[in-house]
Order: sequence, then C-alpha cells, then structure tokens
Amino acid sequence: MSWRLLHTAILCERTRLAEFQTLGRTSVIKLQRVLPIMSIALIILAAGKGTRMKSDLPKVLHEIAGAPMLVHAMKSGATLEPEKTIVVAGHGAEHVSKASAGYDETAEVVLQTEQLGTAHAVGQAKDTLAGFAGDALVLYGDTPFISPETLSRMIDARAGHDVIVLGFEAADPGRYGRLLMQGDSLSKIVEFKDATDEERAITLCNSGVICAKSDVLFDLIDAVGNDNASGEYYLTDIVEIAQQKGLSATSVTCDESETLGVNSRVQLAEADAIFQTKARHALMESGVTLHAPDTVYLSHDTHIGPDTIVEPNVVFGPAVTIENGAHIRAFSHLEGCHVSRGAVVGPYARLRPGAELAEFTKVGNFVEIKNAVIDENAKVNHLTYVGDAHVGARANIGAGTVTCNYDGVMKHHTEIGADSFIGSGTLLVAPVSVGSNAMTGSGSVITQSVPDDALAIGRARQANKPGLAVKLFDMLKKKKLDKQKGEA
Repeated sequence: MSWRLLHTAILCERTRLAEFQTLGRTSVIKLQRVLPIMSIALIILAAGKGTRMKSDLPKVLHEIAGAPMLVHAMKSGATLEPEKTIVVAGHGAEHVSKASAGYDETAEVVLQTEQLGTAHAVGQAKDTLAGFAGDALVLYGDTPFISPETLSRMIDARAGHDVIVLGFEAADPGRYGRLLMQGDSLSKIVEFKDATDEERAITLCNSGVICAKSDVLFDLIDAVGNDNASGEYYLTDIVEIAQQKGLSATSVTCDESETLGVNSRVQLAEADAIFQTKARHALMESGVTLHAPDTVYLSHDTHIGPDTIVEPNVVFGPAVTIENGAHIRAFSHLEGCHVSRGAVVGPYARLRPGAELAEFTKVGNFVEIKNAVIDENAKVNHLTYVGDAHVGARANIGAGTVTCNYDGVMKHHTEIGADSFIGSGTLLVAPVSVGSNAMTGSGSVITQSVPDDALAIGRARQANKPGLAVKLFDMLKKKKLDKQKGEA
C-alpha cells in the first residue's frame, strides 16, 4: 500500500480516511491514475555562524567524511525526490550557496539577515514557496544523520495529521525541548528553559525536524510570538498554535544518534567517527573485507564492490569507486579515481583525481597516478609518477619512471603503447609517445616519440676515469678535516 498516495487522497477528502486505509492494491492503482503524489519541498536551515567552532567558515560547511554537513542533510532529503530545495543562509551565505549548488544546482538560497529564532528562519522561505501546494519538510544543516527511512515515515504520517514532529527518546534529555504527548497526539513542545520540573522529567525530546503542508506551516509561523525566555520566535510553538486552530499534530520517533547536532570541533570529530563506524559496517555487510576496519577512512560517497580486500591504514577521499575483487594494500591514499576488477593498488600508493585503473592492473609501492588511464594487465610497480598519461595494456613501467607532464605553464600528455617496456629511471618529457612493443633504456631521457617495436636510448655516453674516484675522496676528506680543525 502506498502511504504517500493515501496521504494525497486524505488531504483531498479527510472524511474518507478509514475507507482509504482499507483499499486493496487494485483500488490503489485506480486512485493513482487520478491522484498525484504529493510534492515535497525541503527547507534546510543553514544560517548559523557556529561560534563554538572557532572558525571563519560557516558551521554547516565543516566536513564529515569529505562533504560539508549541509550536503549530508541535502543528500538525506534528496531521497524524497523534492520538487524544491531551499537553503536558508546567513553567515557566509556566499560560501553556503556555492556548497549547496555544488551538490544540487537547482537548490535555492534565501537569506536570514537577522538571527531571530527558528520560526523566523523558516519564514524566510515563505515567498519562495508561495503557491506551492505540497508538504514542506524542515531540516537542519548541522544535523547530518537523519536517515531517509525516518524522513519517509514522517511523510507517511502526514496521512493522518497536519503537523509531524521528529522526536527521540534521549538517554540524557539535558536541555532539549520536550514533546508533550496525549495518546498519539502531540499537544505541545516546551523548550527546556521554559519547562516546569514535571515537563523536564519527560525523556521524549524534540529534534527540530518538522513536516507540514506548506501553506499551513507558514500560516502557523505567522502566528508565532517571541514572549519567551530567549525573546526568539520558536518554530516549536507552531504545535500549540495548530491545536488552537483545530489542527492535529503527532510525533514520529527515531534513534537518538540520527538527531546528533554538531556545534563544536569535538562534536564534529564524534560525528565523523559515527559515520565511519556505520560506513565500515555497511561495507563489510556487503561483502568487502577490511583487515583493520578502525584504520580505514571512508568518504561520504565511497563505493567498494564485494570481494574487494582493503588492508590497514587506507584513506579513501571523495569520488572513489572500487569494483569487485580489487585489492587495496596498506597505507594507500585514493581520491577521485576508479579501480576496476582484480586490480592491485599499493602498498603506499597514491591515486589522485582522474586515475583510471583497468582490470588486473598493478600499481605498487610509492607510485603516484594522476589523470591517467592504465589499461588492463599493465604494471606500474615501484617509485614512479604517471600523470596526464595513457599506459597501454600489458605495459611494464620500470622503477623510478617519471612522466614530465608540466612545463611550468601547461600540462602535456604522454602516450605509452601496449606491451611496451619502460626501463627504470626513464624520464618521459611530454608531449611524447612510446609505441606498442617498444622499449626505453634505463636512465633515458625521452624527448622524442618512439616508434612501435623500437628501442630508445637517450642518455649521455659513459666515460670512466681511472683512479679519479680515490683522488676525489681524498680531496673531500681533507677539506672536511680542515673545516673541523677551523671550527675547533
């Protein structure tokens, strides 16, 4: 049964709630032909400075697992396929706008120039949502872990109530606002500083996340006053106002860990640790082997396929995809790259943005790959830099090879053909190409393209000077001794 479908139907004809709840699958399909799925708008509050962060950066732009907290909130809300996403910015609005557009270029940013409370902040979205007939869901840019499943349950709950508040049972309620329930009806949210001793004993607490029909939400906000201990316009007041207007409110609960708000560097580190623990667990459940899970650092968008082995002390930066059956060895660092099936990376390897490893490639210790494609079964095993290049299938790149890709102004491309052999210590001065089945002599500086099947040697002729090594050593030792005597 589609609860979002029922939600729409009930808004059209609330008196038929019981009838809709007993509809069979066939009837629901018939309804779907005439009743649209209710549209959703996200309102994400991101105006705070976050003084406890001790930072010039807006609080919501501090990162967890390689992405701003704001983006985590946007990603969760995006699973609802919202028609509109509105970010309410204030401090550092230009940077907040850039970050939101980086994730969703359709997101709209509105400004809260004065910090007058949460109701005032949400109210800044009123003009942008004028005429919008769907539900509005209020999220927070510094609360990154609300799950898509929890948000879906809130949307489903709108089938029977006008206002939905996300609550949680707190192990230590502290200074959280309390939810006052009467059966399944939420009668009031009371802030801690305004609560009585009896109300402070309640453990069901307010997360701040609220869902209501858009026009209803803003009508309720217009009725909010600031006669309270802080002199602010509390979004939480809309629950009591809704009751006064004959509207219904209830709460949906989630695990307390989902509602974690981040206000300091300490809490940021705690939040990152929570993310890492969950992400590692999910990977192992999906078939990935982590030899020492606590030493592997993941990004918000890391994708690793089943049967991949990840050894200790590996860091995954943003935008990494690892296909099935790869092997990432210890102390490697990967970002912005793609590793195909059966490839081996590391130990002590670095894959930078644009690195593309085909199937069964090998990238070994102290090798750096940047903006380069390594074709299947190619080997780059030791002490090598490959940048702005293409390495053909089955090529073997010797130790100490460098693609000299930068002339001080521009980057240039190196092409290495299939089945080629690049001798140790080769410097490939781009732009240059080495043909298929070609070879370079060890220690060569290659400045001209090498044809297929050819051997290229580009080094100075060796000259041996009999006895000169001993003479040089004697001279240097005497110079060192003279210096030591002078210092004494």
